[in-house]
Amino acid sequence: MQYRKFGRTGWNVSEVGYGMWGMADWTGSEEKEVNDALDRSIELGCTFFDTAWGYGEGRSEGILNKTLKRHPGKRLYVATKVPPKNRKWPSKPEFTIDEVFPADYIVEYTEKSLKNLGVETIDLQQFHVWEDNWAQLDEWKEAITKLTQQGKVLAWGLSVNRWEPDNCLETIKTGLIDAIQVIYNIFDQNPEDNLLPLCREKNIGVIARVPFDEGTLTGTFTKETTFPAGDWRGSYFVPENLNASVDHADALRPLIPAGMTMPEMALRFILSNPDIATTIPGMRKIRNVEANMGASDGKGLPADLLQTLKGHRWDRTPTEWSQ
Repeated sequence: MQYRKFGRTGWNVSEVGYGMWGMADWTGSEEKEVNDALDRSIELGCTFFDTAWGYGEGRSEGILNKTLKRHPGKRLYVATKVPPKNRKWPSKPEFTIDEVFPADYIVEYTEKSLKNLGVETIDLQQFHVWEDNWAQLDEWKEAITKLTQQGKVLAWGLSVNRWEPDNCLETIKTGLIDAIQVIYNIFDQNPEDNLLPLCREKNIGVIARVPFDEGTLTGTFTKETTFPAGDWRGSYFVPENLNASVDHADALRPLIPAGMTMPEMALRFILSNPDIATTIPGMRKIRNVEANMGASDGKGLPADLLQTLKGHRWDRTPTEWSQ
């Protein structure tokens, strides 16, 4: 496992972290499977874990709590998120800060996450959605400053809405944000235009989420793929999106180096960018943990392949089904 500096926090975090979305509803043998996968990731050097209150109304945080207790001697970095008060993902420009993140609500949910996680201090507390037109409002600034001064949060971040990487630039410039979580992968390269250069300038830690484009970049989807009832991907991969996604993934197949899988190429693409501090694939099986952690060996991808993959950038804009 390789480690990278997480912006101005100075933390050295594993460049492959652990995304904990989707863990909250597993029970019985599935819970054991999840715990075994989490433990295996730590054995392989993973130190960065990203969860949220919104993942099962605190249940994912509870799973991480138990993981931390099983590894008391390890320095594991905990990132979680304050859910939007109106429970709307993502936010929309017409939403007011009072509807989404009033000051007392930020404090309330930080306290809830502290309890769920079983920690005295959250390493990274993030806003689970964001609108850059809130940048200059005082209420959220006063709330996070208070929580930091009380020692309840070490660093603050924003989770940027899907396909809106520039919807945080002015907020970064306030100097109050330490980290940005953004979708970045072979298809979603647009953070390179404005967001990543600003984060480099301001020494902001960048978390690349959705490294496999919600599964497209695993190379396992076909145009006939269906998802179980209740699976979020069923509403995301509507025919319009599924068909286009499969076409884009199929176009990558001839480029996969010998001995490499598409998911490994996808992770190595991200890790080849020094502006990324960590990427957080979701994992629930030990074999996925071992494969994903194995991509962190400092080798990246060859320069000519990286240049070719630049041509597979796929610029998209938010739609109803993409939310």
